[in-house]
Amino acid sequence: MSTPSLPPERIVYQEHVPGARYASLILRRGFALRLTDVDGTANAAVLLYNPHNLLERYNAPDTLKGQHTARLTAGHMLYSDMGRVMLSITADSLDWHDPIGGISDADAVRGTYGQARYQERLNDFHRSGRELFLIELAKWGLGRADLLPNVNFFSKVQADEAGNLRYRPGHSHAGACVDLRAEMDTLIILQTAPHPMAPGPDYAPGAVDLTVYRAEPVAAEDPCLVSHPENARAYANTAAYHSQE
Repeated sequence: MSTPSLPPERIVYQEHVPGARYASLILRRGFALRLTDVDGTANAAVLLYNPHNLLERYNAPDTLKGQHTARLTAGHMLYSDMGRVMLSITADSLDWHDPIGGISDADAVRGTYGQARYQERLNDFHRSGRELFLIELAKWGLGRADLLPNVNFFSKVQADEAGNLRYRPGHSHAGACVDLRAEMDTLIILQTAPHPMAPGPDYAPGAVDLTVYRAEPVAAEDPCLVSHPENARAYANTAAYHSQE
C-alpha cells in the first residue's frame, strides 16, 4: 500500500532523527505523524503514553489480541491499557511492522557489534535501545519502571513453522512511510537503535524523518474503525473519554 503525498499547507512540524538517537513529542488529537525511513535501514522503536495521565500507556497484548494479528499495518489501531485507541495506522507502504521484537540492551549490542565506547568513538559509540529509551523517558519524569513492550516500525519479525522468531533483513526501503493518526493526545517516545534481532557485525542504524500534519476528520466508514469489531468498541471508549473534557 502506498502512502499519499502530503499537501504542504497541512504540515505543521518536521524533524530528522539520525540513527542511534532519540526524540519525543506530544501528538495532539486530530493530528497525524508520518515516519519515513530515510535510506531503508531504519528501526523506529516507539513507546506511547497519555500525557495527561502517564499511568495510561500502549498495551501490546490487547492491541494484538483484539485485532488477531502478530504484525501491524494500515487498518490497525494501537490500544491503551484502559481500552482506548491512542493511534490509528492510516497508511503504510510496507504492510508489516514488528510489535513483538522488543529492544536491545548493552550486553546484546556488545555481543552483536563489539565494544565501542564514547572514549574511543565519540559520537559514533554504540548505544542500545534500552539506553536511548531511558534517556528520553527521563525528560518526562519516567524511568525503568515505565519501560513496556514497544513497536518497531520498519522491521519485520516472523514465526517459522517451529514457532521460532526470525528477523527479516532488508524488509524496508528508502522512503518507506507509515502514518499514525492520534485519536487522543499521545506522548510518543522514539529511538532509532538497531532492532535487537538485526545481524552484525556493522553497527549502522538508519535515520528517520518525522512529519506532523493535520489529519482528515475520521469518517464513519474509516478503514481502521471497520477492520475489527474491537476497534469500534475501543474507539467508542475514546469518544466517551473526550466527552468528559
